[in-house]
Amino acid sequence: MPAKNAVAVNTDANISEEDQARGGVYAILGAVLARPCNEEIRALIASIATDDASTSDALPWGQLKTELAGSDLSELSQEYHDLFIGLGRGELLPYGSVYLTGFLQEKPLAELRTDLKGLGFETREGTHEPEDHAGALCEVMSIMSAAPDEFTHDTQKAFFEQHMGSWMTVFFDDLIKARESGFYRAVGEFGKAFIRIEKQYFDMEV
Repeated sequence: MPAKNAVAVNTDANISEEDQARGGVYAILGAVLARPCNEEIRALIASIATDDASTSDALPWGQLKTELAGSDLSELSQEYHDLFIGLGRGELLPYGSVYLTGFLQEKPLAELRTDLKGLGFETREGTHEPEDHAGALCEVMSIMSAAPDEFTHDTQKAFFEQHMGSWMTVFFDDLIKARESGFYRAVGEFGKAFIRIEKQYFDMEV
């Protein structure tokens, strides 16, 4: 997955609550899409106070937390495998190039790699997934959202619209409808709602 060279997620007090919340949601989506859920991820999601003013009423936190709390981690790992890995391939291919062109590693991936390099991101050593994986893109947006001094609103908007907003709603719809989805149906509902909120956020003048 891409990582920012020499930049960590910013938790400075000057970062607005909104940007901190956005970064946190992207981090959660990145975590559950990039790898099978583990106890750390479950504990993190369970710890989120859904009645907190910083959490959006438009996000189905309750559904996400309930589905995860009642799930066996080994079953979640199998669900993840069936959805995204499979024998040869999973039920879904969570890559931007596939959704935008129908094929893996096409022009959208090359354009993404150029943009990531320009923003100072580099691929972590040992990473095997293409950079246009849905989880990787959420991780990138998590870093950018939490560092608005370095990544301006316009920079984030351009990245989101070019590499995420054009296809991730369809991906989350597919995740909701996938025959292997259980917990990940809740992830799809949550992700679809968040992408809608982000589109509204970037449509606003700042």
